[in-house]
Amino acid sequence: MAAMTSSARPLLNRRLAEFGTTIFAEMSALAMSTGSINLGQGFPDTDGPEEIREAAVRALREGRGNQYPPGPGIPELRTAVAAHHRRRYGLSYDPDTEVLVTAGATEAIAASLLALLEPGDEVIALEPYYDSYAACIAMAGGRRVPVTLRPHHEDNARFRLDLDELRDAVTDRTRLLLVNTPHNPTGTVLTREELRAIADLAVERDLLVVTDEVYEHLVFDDAEHLPLASFPGMRERTVTIGSAGKTFSFTGWKVGWVTAAPGLVTAVRSAKQFLTYVASGPFQYAVAEALALPDTYFEEFRADMRTKRDLLATGLTEAGFEVFRPAGTYFITTDIRPLGESDGAGFCRSLPQRAGVVAIPNVVFYDHTNVGAPYVRFAFCKRIEVLADAVERLRKAFAG
Repeated sequence: MAAMTSSARPLLNRRLAEFGTTIFAEMSALAMSTGSINLGQGFPDTDGPEEIREAAVRALREGRGNQYPPGPGIPELRTAVAAHHRRRYGLSYDPDTEVLVTAGATEAIAASLLALLEPGDEVIALEPYYDSYAACIAMAGGRRVPVTLRPHHEDNARFRLDLDELRDAVTDRTRLLLVNTPHNPTGTVLTREELRAIADLAVERDLLVVTDEVYEHLVFDDAEHLPLASFPGMRERTVTIGSAGKTFSFTGWKVGWVTAAPGLVTAVRSAKQFLTYVASGPFQYAVAEALALPDTYFEEFRADMRTKRDLLATGLTEAGFEVFRPAGTYFITTDIRPLGESDGAGFCRSLPQRAGVVAIPNVVFYDHTNVGAPYVRFAFCKRIEVLADAVERLRKAFAG
């Protein structure tokens, strides 16, 4: 067998050289090897509605979706997505020209950025940001420009967007704003005023916007999810990304979607067709049925997650963490400095041995690593008994 040709040139292209194994893979492996409770990666430990799982089984048995589905997605799901937006937000989308089904939200993000960016274009993203944003911008040849959400301790301990900083970040090279609300990992839900300011800026500077709204149904207390596309001037310049995984607790099905004006959907589809082409055939039929579930499902889902949020937030506070109680998503960001710690990455790598719990260091979501260093993210999309066990372990480890 011939030896691999040696070369001074690195095998991995320079755009991706900064991205190694994801922190999620590293920490999940650490959870398995130590037998720790995994509150790191954001996947539920129970399945979603039984009737939706049975809908997928029925599609498999009836031979629907076992072969390639249509490139844009099956008509039933595209129609269901359009109906969902109309019913909940008053937004009207044509299922045939303005909805595109993707292999989860991650592909939707990748296809959107690959389609809409030219090399050298600047993309403003709200920092901290989900790690795939940075990788997808890099693959598209763009340049990411972070605008940092900063904690406001007097404002219900939430992270806020500095609108002046956002405006100052826009240059003649800015092509696109990448927005995430409800926001992972901070749990912030952008307010009407913040969204209006983003919309005004996008219209004024003629910017495209890609908005990741996969946690749209996970908002708590007085928070309200408002689609950016619903603001004046935004319908024609916004690519909105949604996902079934977070709402229906079937993250392994990888069913996401894009809604946008016809020209934007056509552009995104042009990139998407050379990624997965199609995916998740039988699951698309099941998700179409899931989107038609009554409002009581979404209300009960949100109430269940709020109970879990409160359990974990209280336990973390009692263990000595500073807790930023999230208004949305199923993640809690904490500050470890009250524990006498400041290195979130080192803290998370030692946490399994110290407490038998795994979390994610927020620093991996930052370009400004000095800002993100003391923050740690915990997921609460787990069974109550699992969260209670984790809380007890953390209390013993840090509160004595």
